[in-house]
Amino acid sequence: MTGTPVRDDGVAAPWGTAEFTERLRAVAAERYHDRHPFNVRMHRGELTRGELRRWVANRFHYQRHIPVKDALILAKFDDPALRRAWLRRIRDHDGTAEGEGGIERWLRLGEATGLDRAALWDVSRVLPGVRFAVEGYVTFCRSRPALDAVAASLTELSAPSLMRTRIAAFERYYPWIEADGLAYFRGRIGQGGRDGEEALALVLAWAGTRAEQQRALAALTFKCEVLWALLDAVDQAGARTSERPVPGPP
Repeated sequence: MTGTPVRDDGVAAPWGTAEFTERLRAVAAERYHDRHPFNVRMHRGELTRGELRRWVANRFHYQRHIPVKDALILAKFDDPALRRAWLRRIRDHDGTAEGEGGIERWLRLGEATGLDRAALWDVSRVLPGVRFAVEGYVTFCRSRPALDAVAASLTELSAPSLMRTRIAAFERYYPWIEADGLAYFRGRIGQGGRDGEEALALVLAWAGTRAEQQRALAALTFKCEVLWALLDAVDQAGARTSERPVPGPP
């Protein structure tokens, strides 16, 4: 990355498109939760059935709020065409009919691991740290400008690679999970790549000053921290019975 040019008025000039893109992708690559110890252990096949179920159950609390945060972002757009485009993200997760969409596929993942749907929807079973992280992200998308909220979604840039790694790990190390349960991961390879590139184009178009570019980088960093905090909570819960684990077969 290059140095910091300064305008005649003493204000740092915005980075060029290539450098700003490189900085955004660097945040996504270096801070994404694929590096979290829990995900590393998952992909090495080192999780017990109980640990994997705990992750599926608590991650569902995040999954069910994805269309909520996208609705909050959509409400910030003045352009009907942009609203129509962003609406697709909500449809991807909620579906257009009963039994469709990413939330439904995550519920099927839960069932494939031996979890009960009703228990997955039960917020009282969600770890406090997970609830706090998800609430923080939803509040961020509600309260911050469109640039910040869209920039936070750029973790999608790293999603396709993670999904491919996860599918390979589940097929190799967790064969007790039925193959149909991995449908969510397979679907997100294409969706995540598409959504990430679309959001990147918006951020590049909207962040015209150095200050706005730095806000975008901070927003993306915040989102990475949300995902890490969620995994911290799941990882630290360990084998404690006080978390009221979702019941499942041994």
